[in-house]
Amino acid sequence: MSEQQPPGFERGTDGPKVIVVGLDGSDSSLRAAAYASGLARRQNALLAAVYVQPLMPAGAALGAPVPDTAGEIAEGLIAEIREAMERVRGIWEVRWEFHTFRGDPYSGLVKAADQLRADAVVVGASESAGHRIIGSVAVRLVKAGRWPVTVVP
Repeated sequence: MSEQQPPGFERGTDGPKVIVVGLDGSDSSLRAAAYASGLARRQNALLAAVYVQPLMPAGAALGAPVPDTAGEIAEGLIAEIREAMERVRGIWEVRWEFHTFRGDPYSGLVKAADQLRADAVVVGASESAGHRIIGSVAVRLVKAGRWPVTVVP
């Protein structure tokens, strides 16, 4: 009787199929998006760009009249992504989607990764000094241990 051999590695088929990248307009998040788009292209994966809209602008919590700019930020990010994709059309193709979620950045990215069935998450390194005390979104995602997380400086 012969033993069954386990299926072998198939180049180009064992990588992530859905890559979630967190975007907030910061330089580090844009670098993360560039890195994630290259990864998505090489793996023929779907790139899911996610912007997490804050529940309430910070000033509104103190009673100050603050215009809601979350929608404007999301629209700006969509326009920037579309422009970048148009520049490389014909050179290399990336399948991508843009999603917005509401909440704090960590919870929003967790929800996005779960709903989109992410195989990997890419985020930019925090640019905030306060995150050294309470922990950055990237560190919290890594500690969650639910997906491979790449942190782009």
